[in-house]
Amino acid sequence: QVQLVESGGGLVQAGGSLRLSCAASGSIRSIFAMGWYRQAPGKQRELVAVITSSFNTNYADSVKGRFTVSRDNAKGTVYLQMNSLKPEDTAVYYCNADIQTSLSLGHYRYWGQGTQVTVSS
Repeated sequence: QVQLVESGGGLVQAGGSLRLSCAASGSIRSIFAMGWYRQAPGKQRELVAVITSSFNTNYADSVKGRFTVSRDNAKGTVYLQMNSLKPEDTAVYYCNADIQTSLSLGHYRYWGQGTQVTVSS
C-alpha cells in the first residue's frame, strides 16, 4: 500500500508565497518522476511541474519563473515552492509519483488527495 500525503495549502494574498509538500510512504522500492498538477473549478486538471529522479524539471509556461519544484529522495518527498502567486493560481493542487513497490515489477502512478490553494486579489 502506497500513500501520498500533501500539506501546505491555504489562503494567501496575491503576490504572496506558499510551499506545498507531498510525502510518499508505504512498501516502496523506487520512486521515479514526481510532480504537481492542479485543477481549478470548471477546468481540466493540468500539469504544473514535474521532477525526475535525476532532478530534471519541467514547468507549465504559466508558472515558469514563479514556481520551483524540488525533491528529497531520502524522504520520498516532493515540494512546490510557489512565489508571486496570482488569483488564477487558485486551484486544488495534486501531487503524483511514479512508484515501484516492493511487491511489483513495474511502476505505477499514485496520486495525493489534493490540497486547496486560494489566492485572493
